[in-house]
Amino acid sequence: MTAAIAVPSPKSAIIGQNPFSRKDPAPNFLGRSLKGFGFQPKSRTKLDPLRLIVASATPSSSSDGNASERFYFNFTGFPFPLGPFLNRRTIRTEAVKGSIWLFEQEQALGFSSVSTNIRMTVIKLKSGGLWVHAPIAPTKECIQLLKELEAPVEYIILPTFAYEHKIFVGPFSRKFPRAQIWVAPRQWSWPLNLPLEFLGIFGAKTLRDEDLSAPWADEIEQKVLSSPEVGIGPYVEVAFYHKRSKTLLVTDAVIFVPRQPPECISKESLLASAKNGLAVKLLSKGKEVPEEPVVDNKINRQKGWERMVLQILFLGPSNLLEPNASFAQMSQKLIVSPIVKTLVFSKVPEKVRDWIDRIVRDWKFKRIIPAHFAAPVNASSSDFLTAFGFLDDLLGERYVNRPSLSLLFTSLMGKAASYFPPDDMKTLSSLDQFLVSVGAVKKTVSGRKR
Repeated sequence: MTAAIAVPSPKSAIIGQNPFSRKDPAPNFLGRSLKGFGFQPKSRTKLDPLRLIVASATPSSSSDGNASERFYFNFTGFPFPLGPFLNRRTIRTEAVKGSIWLFEQEQALGFSSVSTNIRMTVIKLKSGGLWVHAPIAPTKECIQLLKELEAPVEYIILPTFAYEHKIFVGPFSRKFPRAQIWVAPRQWSWPLNLPLEFLGIFGAKTLRDEDLSAPWADEIEQKVLSSPEVGIGPYVEVAFYHKRSKTLLVTDAVIFVPRQPPECISKESLLASAKNGLAVKLLSKGKEVPEEPVVDNKINRQKGWERMVLQILFLGPSNLLEPNASFAQMSQKLIVSPIVKTLVFSKVPEKVRDWIDRIVRDWKFKRIIPAHFAAPVNASSSDFLTAFGFLDDLLGERYVNRPSLSLLFTSLMGKAASYFPPDDMKTLSSLDQFLVSVGAVKKTVSGRKR
């Protein structure tokens, strides 16, 4: 899902896997066939006060493929497999004309009705080849949409340690055997730390911080956040900057929750989430939950989307029966996911501050493309800093080195932007305390125990 956390979670604390599509040959392991798999989560909208704008893009006409083109067998993950298990629709949009394309698929948490979108970003290099960021399931439809760009895939990038992105790198790379594979450092899996080759990823090179020798360095720059101190495993994310289009690419560092559900999420998933099931009854603030059939209409689809978002962001929000108020507070602005903020970034605030300060110092971006929710988001460096305003409270005066009035304003706005409904945060805060108590997550500041 949207939060990559270094604890036993639906997203990252999973053994790696080697999924395969209907026509994807069985992966090779140490030169031999490995059949099966191993175990492993057009309008512009004005925004106050920062007036962030989610850029629009026109869906490709090829998005209405038939079911056979969307078939992809994906049943893996301990303890929560990631759906859909047999069918994944791919939506392609053009984010920057002739230069950057976004490919999106639905990603569901196991057998639940909670889904979000997962995004692959493709950049055309000056060489004419394609640079692929965070591959998604290589269905026949997805590969066809990629081939319609009429350019060879030169590089395949895994920008994170998180398993929901890692599981597709092996199968995707086998579709493009001539492409080079580059992965974020400190790859790991839980409860067994398996080698990348076990996951079907062969011959991968490691992404290095500010590596000027990378073959794309004159067009795309990179900065690595690596925090081995977070918990039983590290948190790793590599940010990229496409200089020509002034675009920042991140995986899970920030998100922008759109008011409407992404196109790739099926109406069946939205309506399933709109049903008043067990989760709604448990998270209803004691109110009576009506038992009524769910009619397929715009209101129920929207309710399903709002419930999905709150469960993704908070795990156990305070009120799923009436999600409108909390959803309104969390949507239509650039934020750090509450899960990432609580379980990761709050543990190593100095490392995170160093990373984002280097990003805004060196890169003059005007849009951000995350791997989930809305994209591209038209946002500047001050908007990016605003999302991380909570770090100032954690670091205190000892780390204040940005005295300008504009950045002071950014800091104050950031504290407001990172304010999350206290009632919704209770479950997540309790989880954090429990994980700290059992040693799965460390209670740290700047990588040092308190």
